[in-house]
Amino acid sequence: MTSTTVFNFKKIPIKILKAALTGIFWLGLWQLIYMAVGKDVLVASPSAVARRLCSLIPSAQFWLAVGQSFLGIAKGYLLGVAAGILAGIATAFSKTLSALLKPFLTAVKTTPVVSFIILALVWLEKLYVPVFITFLMVMPVIWANVASGIIQTDKNLVEMANAYSFNFRQKLRLIFLPSAVPSFVTACETAVGLGWKAGIAAEVLCTPENSIGINLKNSQVYIETADLFAWTAVVIIISLLLEKALVAFLHFLFGRIMKRGGYFIEN
Repeated sequence: MTSTTVFNFKKIPIKILKAALTGIFWLGLWQLIYMAVGKDVLVASPSAVARRLCSLIPSAQFWLAVGQSFLGIAKGYLLGVAAGILAGIATAFSKTLSALLKPFLTAVKTTPVVSFIILALVWLEKLYVPVFITFLMVMPVIWANVASGIIQTDKNLVEMANAYSFNFRQKLRLIFLPSAVPSFVTACETAVGLGWKAGIAAEVLCTPENSIGINLKNSQVYIETADLFAWTAVVIIISLLLEKALVAFLHFLFGRIMKRGGYFIEN
């Protein structure tokens, strides 16, 4: 007597099933485009890119490039977050300072990132260009959101703080900063993807050694389309992983602070 096992699709979580079907759809579309173009030099096939990724990932050179790019961009990101918080707090409480610095914020938001990269290549050593560009892209996002969060603080809470004679430090820690937390978290999530892409773009133009950017550039120069697609996939995957990791960390961090009463008056 033989027994047969019937696969039960109901046991698969809906999200996983949707993600799998979405992935299959786009891979199929990619394969159709590859077949329609018919030239590997223009569009690499999914299988060729997969093989190239499998050969890249075990190599020490791959991890050196990823690590170098990550460290440089992470430095710029953290500096941008720190500067953005300080600028956001300062401009939220000073209309004069806000009016004075607003043109700078507007200029950074509207100027193409490539213009800043070219200027940075004149001012800095190429190793520091991705750090500077990431900082420049991240800082205004954090700045604008922190300032907006503070300005939009519930006026009733401010009046209550005044009634209880809170000093500025108490108001900032207990009223204004908690109000700005949701905007700050959203800004951090937005800025991590923006900073990563800008940092990689800077690497492509300034080509620091042992970086993702120089590998992308070499792929384009030597017309290695499979390599170009593979490194682009690496950039996308790392960006998604960084965003997910950051979101989890921020929710954990602020969840712990709230749980421990970090926003209540110290005894």
